[in-house]
Amino acid sequence: MATIAKNTSYFTLALILQKIISLSYFTIYARALGPADLGQYYFAISVTSIFSIFIDLGLSNVVTREVAKYPEKAKAILGSVMAVKLPLTILTVLAIIGWTVSWDYALLTQQLIYVSMAAMLLDSFTGVFYSIARGFHNLKFESISSVLFQVIVLILSLIVLKQNLAITWLMGTLVAASLFNFIYSMTVVRSVWSLSGWPHWDRQLIKELFSIALPFGIFVIVQRFYTFFDSVLLFKLAGDRAVGLYQIPFKIIIALQFLPMAFVASLYPALSSFWHSNRDRLASLFERAIMYCLMIAVPISLGAIVMAEKIVLLFKDEFSESALLLKVSMAAVPFMFLGFPVGALLNACDKQKRNTVNMTITAFLSALMNLILIPKFGVLGACITTLITSIVMLALGWNIIPDITKIHWRPLLDSVWRITSAGLIMAIFAFIAKPYLHPVLTIGLAAIIYGFALFAVGGIKRSDLKSVIASFTDV
Repeated sequence: MATIAKNTSYFTLALILQKIISLSYFTIYARALGPADLGQYYFAISVTSIFSIFIDLGLSNVVTREVAKYPEKAKAILGSVMAVKLPLTILTVLAIIGWTVSWDYALLTQQLIYVSMAAMLLDSFTGVFYSIARGFHNLKFESISSVLFQVIVLILSLIVLKQNLAITWLMGTLVAASLFNFIYSMTVVRSVWSLSGWPHWDRQLIKELFSIALPFGIFVIVQRFYTFFDSVLLFKLAGDRAVGLYQIPFKIIIALQFLPMAFVASLYPALSSFWHSNRDRLASLFERAIMYCLMIAVPISLGAIVMAEKIVLLFKDEFSESALLLKVSMAAVPFMFLGFPVGALLNACDKQKRNTVNMTITAFLSALMNLILIPKFGVLGACITTLITSIVMLALGWNIIPDITKIHWRPLLDSVWRITSAGLIMAIFAFIAKPYLHPVLTIGLAAIIYGFALFAVGGIKRSDLKSVIASFTDV
């Protein structure tokens, strides 16, 4: 548990800084570009993000799991995965070029897609190196690089905007940061664990890895499709401005997901280990993960719904329509957050096939709802789809948990009630104070009130707080 706490502390601190910087330059982009150009920029990223999974096919998840189980096989696993990724990279590049040419996009859109593709290729190989580190229960180096990546993007973006260079140069900042990240991750794996990452074709091992990776790969393909297809569909059905408006709630939600992501990144190897060695600790760890995710998700969701009009003021007046979109999207946050530990539990406990089926059902429902709702409601239709499919995905995953471990429902439901009560107290204060106080002051006071309310209703205990503090100091 100490290793989990330490890794979570490292990764959470890093992702907080990362997302603050990321939101900072996103705000700068939005103010400098406006909805239409912003829409083209993120449409290009959405396209390459969907295709990127075909370079990985779920192998990164398998690397983490298998290295955690068999650290002595790390060199062979890394070499085999790198050997597979090289031909996959060539095929993916050809597929992206074919897609872009066949749809006859505007020249600027094509350029943005190709530049984004370069960053995507580098990130894919970087992900494999860090999956090795995660298998060794080490997130320190990944935490450092995640912050440096965003710093590089921010600095280079400010230079590009100051020089009034084309939007393709903004996309180029991602390539520069990705190149740094690739070199750094490769150097870390080589120097810390003496792994070269040189491709090695071990047919038997590759066959074994693919047999394990298949459910993961299908899941990640469908998940990536589910995450980014709405932006691609919006671009086709409603235009680049609609994609730009949609980016406000989308980027905020993606930024907030660092919280459950950080916890699950360090949780996953432990869940996998406890599944084979200690089922009681498995149940206890999962229940604590649910409680902590909900403890963070509820105030964020309620607070953002109340403060939505103030939040969108950070951007141009042209984005004022995004306030309603943000409210609907933020209602999905608790369901999204809880989906992270549920998905991690299923994957760690050999239920990845069921998890893949769940994601496929959800993605199909998402595509269907977007096709129906976007023509009728525009961008709002995409946000409604996000809310409904987030609930469906969580429900499908939760339905499988009794097959894995026994949940102690009474204390869990009691925690849910206490956390929700504290969140409502905070939301009522924010709603009353919003017209009279500066937004930053309102949010700060609301956070303090939530903390006191959480203690008052017994949602968090002194022992929990000491455990969190210890994870940051005992390093």
